[in-house]
Amino acid sequence: MIWIGDDWAEDHHDVEMLDDDGRRIARARLPEGLEGITRLHALIAEKMPESWAELDPAEAASRVRIGIETDHGTWVQALVAAGYRVYAINPMSVARYRERHSTSGAKSDAGDAHVLAEIVRLDHAHHRQIAGDSPAAEAVKLLARAHQNLIWDRTRQVLRLRAALREFFPAALAAFDDLTAGEALELLDRAPDPDRAARLPRLTIIAALRRAGRRNLDARADTILQTLRQDQLRQPAPVQHAYAAIVSSQVQLINILNIEIAELGQVVADHFGRHRDAERYLSLPGLGPVLSARILGEFGDDPHRYTDAKARRNYAGTSPITRASGTRRVVLARYARNRRIADAVHQWAFCAMRGSPGARAYYDTLRQRGTGHQAALRQLSNRLVGILHGCLKTKTDYDEHTAWSHLQPTT
Repeated sequence: MIWIGDDWAEDHHDVEMLDDDGRRIARARLPEGLEGITRLHALIAEKMPESWAELDPAEAASRVRIGIETDHGTWVQALVAAGYRVYAINPMSVARYRERHSTSGAKSDAGDAHVLAEIVRLDHAHHRQIAGDSPAAEAVKLLARAHQNLIWDRTRQVLRLRAALREFFPAALAAFDDLTAGEALELLDRAPDPDRAARLPRLTIIAALRRAGRRNLDARADTILQTLRQDQLRQPAPVQHAYAAIVSSQVQLINILNIEIAELGQVVADHFGRHRDAERYLSLPGLGPVLSARILGEFGDDPHRYTDAKARRNYAGTSPITRASGTRRVVLARYARNRRIADAVHQWAFCAMRGSPGARAYYDTLRQRGTGHQAALRQLSNRLVGILHGCLKTKTDYDEHTAWSHLQPTT
């Protein structure tokens, strides 16, 4: 084998090659891009043992193991395409392993390349090889993450808008429960301060509610108008004008984000719909195109990536961890996890209870035992991830009776 550590930076890569006995056989700094990857291929070919000459090129490439602190980018894709076995090493693991080689706190790019090479040489069995996901799954992941980022950005802007309104216009918070709703944004754009809000015509409010698709227009309009016109504490006029400008700016940002979220969501759904496992995901209760795309994108579609359902649950962060020492044994939630997939499966568990009697019964059973709401959702999502794994492994769609047969009373 040839064991390689690749410490990457934005414009270069420090690489070190070791043989099976840990002896250094090469060290180099390579530029990022085509020139650098070409030089790396040439360096590997130069250092190959003579016995590899009789091997098939694919077999020879598979004997090259590379450790690097990332799992994406054109450089990593080029390494995978060449047939090398690439391991994405968590930077935290590298930092801990570095202490094994030096306790002085010294650090260098060349030193990190050596550490990465030693990790894959000695401990590659304990690290995950970069999955062989299809380009379709990779595209779904990129789009789903971008869509989720936009939603998170909108949440930040809404919180800033709420904070500004609380400082000078609290009546707006009482009038509008959802600051991302169409009528709230339209009316705040027209009247971003208490003075203009108090002068809003009733017909203008009704029209905004109608465009937002609301019902009971007259009653809603009367409630909003009454709330906006009630007496409240005020800021000095110059301060109020400054806050009104901030509100107008935040409203425009949220409007733009709403449009982009809707448009990108459609792109996500289109790409997901073309994936080979789309119908299988959609057969599970609580999963729509966007949520399915998030879960598919984070799990990937490499059929050999997860050895069993437990491995998939561990990656999702739904399975608990146990800390045992002497007579003390504690079971805790798993917080070191992929936050994106954890958020997605948590939402999935909440939605699944509406469409699956079995999921609802499982949740209710946990609650009756005294389990808290969040813990019950986490256990339900753990069960759902296992069901998903079974469906993908057996290439079958979801079946309510099979999934929850363990809850059926025995006769």
